[in-house]
Amino acid sequence: MLFRWDWLRPVLTAPIVPTLGPVHPDTLSVGFFEDVLRAADTGGFLPYDKDRRWGGEKDERALREDVVHQPGRTLVPTLTRRGCGAVKVFAYGLHGSVVEEAAELAAKLASVHDVARARVVRPLGPETAHPRGTRIQLKDFTTGPCPAPDGSVRPVAAWPTAVQETFAPFAEAMAADGLAFLHARMQAGRCGPVLTATVDDRIVGAIGPMEIQPDAIGRPQLLPQYFAVLPETRGQGLGRVLWRAAMHWGQTHGAAYQLLQTEVDGPSDHLCQTEGLTSLGFTHTTAA
Repeated sequence: MLFRWDWLRPVLTAPIVPTLGPVHPDTLSVGFFEDVLRAADTGGFLPYDKDRRWGGEKDERALREDVVHQPGRTLVPTLTRRGCGAVKVFAYGLHGSVVEEAAELAAKLASVHDVARARVVRPLGPETAHPRGTRIQLKDFTTGPCPAPDGSVRPVAAWPTAVQETFAPFAEAMAADGLAFLHARMQAGRCGPVLTATVDDRIVGAIGPMEIQPDAIGRPQLLPQYFAVLPETRGQGLGRVLWRAAMHWGQTHGAAYQLLQTEVDGPSDHLCQTEGLTSLGFTHTTAA
């Protein structure tokens, strides 16, 4: 199947692509969607897929034979076997009925593929009133300097050994935020630097890995990071210091931009909004 751009473009209310996630609005094209369908046949990563840095095989793939592509609506289902498995249907369309159609398709395909979860992913434009779900935000490194932040932030390896050893218990405490996974990658030597902040010679916050990868048109993109601060140390500005340190690292290492996804009204969302990032839209995921 080849997508028609004159059908697809009007319903792309937010720059989100199945299996790839957010993409820069300036790079958004029908080619992304066609590449995703072609990759479904191979199980491999596209060259510009941010997840390729983790190695292995692509876990999520598009169900190309079940795509619905018509004027005014496009439904793209994907399948993942991770955990109990899930089918997600990305519902592109300007009318509310597209969500109901997507839910029916997701439920049917979840049964066909014998997975436990059926989800609908609804992209919504930046003008959406009272949004829920996830906000897509853009940090453009070409519009102004990202100064080095006040406060002491260093890569884990730059701290004294006794301080470095506190990263493991911190990562375990913040496993729900992905820090245990990140720590395992660090131990395997398979990721970029991780920036950290300390209180009383103990690591209490981290953001990383810091890595840059070309996007679909070759522009350097700062890849998403895991980001967490211990609950008992929040409210001291450590999250903002860590985030600014990460942005300074990205700019000084040549990144053109970063795309972030933040939970609407969550701490990271408020931080990014106060730091002046551009909101590109939202995605709202519901059970089918």
